[in-house]
Amino acid sequence: MRIHWCGTGLSSRPGLRRLIEDGHPVTVWNLPVDPAREAVGDLTDDIHPMQPERFAAALKPGDIVVSMLPAALHEPLARQCVEQGAHFVCSSYMTDALRGLNAAALEKGLRIVCEVGLDPGIDHLMAHDLIAAYRAAPVYSRDNRLVFRSYCGGVPAIPNAFRYKFSWSPLGVLRALMAPARSIRAGVELSVAHPWDALRQVTLPLTPPESFEVYPNRDSLPYLDSYGLRGAGEIREFERGTLRLTGWAEAWAEILEELRANPSDARLQELAGQLWQLYPLGPDEPDRVVMQVELIAEAGGRPVWHRSWVLDARGDLRGSAMARLVSGTVALAVEAVAERALPAGVQGAPSDPRLYLRWLDRLGSQAQVMRRVDHLQGVR
Repeated sequence: MRIHWCGTGLSSRPGLRRLIEDGHPVTVWNLPVDPAREAVGDLTDDIHPMQPERFAAALKPGDIVVSMLPAALHEPLARQCVEQGAHFVCSSYMTDALRGLNAAALEKGLRIVCEVGLDPGIDHLMAHDLIAAYRAAPVYSRDNRLVFRSYCGGVPAIPNAFRYKFSWSPLGVLRALMAPARSIRAGVELSVAHPWDALRQVTLPLTPPESFEVYPNRDSLPYLDSYGLRGAGEIREFERGTLRLTGWAEAWAEILEELRANPSDARLQELAGQLWQLYPLGPDEPDRVVMQVELIAEAGGRPVWHRSWVLDARGDLRGSAMARLVSGTVALAVEAVAERALPAGVQGAPSDPRLYLRWLDRLGSQAQVMRRVDHLQGVR
């Protein structure tokens, strides 16, 4: 069994380096190869250009392919894995095209694993932990009202007037903002064509507490089923959202109005290039990742169960916080596939407590703050 790690961008390096340092057989693929040599050339010389014929010839049944390539390339690479009898791992969102590989993956005993990065990824692990704890609590009842919120954002550790800096493609950020969003607020479905139209202020239980702006992220509602919350109580609120520093919407007002007008792809490319020039995260500048996943159960108009996971991570001598958390989770998924700890088929982050508790414990070392908070009793 060999691991084929495809793509060595900034979010790839810590997890990739750990797998190599831990003695796993890893072949690294990138185009061009120079960034890959810069990333891991001190650890391995098994680095090759990502050329289709060469890659196909190297891929063997039972191997594990990691795609840290652009999202559009995941499905064809996963399909190639199924055809050649290899497993597939990526950090990106599940798509219908990837789900369509499930029957073939099951027939061949292959694992196609998605949503094992930061968000999506670590947020799912936290959600599974909270929901399992609530279901085991004496106050659990299907008569309770439930509020679930999962918020995450990458922000500059040193705030600037623009309230943001780009550590990855501005084009990806702009396209995500143009995607419609769906969630539940006040017991009814909320659908918005422009996520920032549903912007609100939230305060996270950091030390000291800190306020952020948040807008809904994509379609939250399918996670009611994957988290097992549908039918567990009356859903008053269910939202996965993106955190931004307070003042972000005002600082981005002109950009958001342009996005509202549905600009052409050429204009998006042009705008992305301008933003990359104006607001890049510098090579020695620390980034920051903030996350809260929260579950509240209410009965008789008051909370009877209220816990959350809180994460605050900053770039340091170990590198970018975003890179440590994204690639660190991917590396854990690769090891779980190698150990056959995950079932065959297409799947997201694990809901098995034997895995998510171990993963959360391992990932906690990558953040300056990562803890459970029992809001009715204190930190646990």
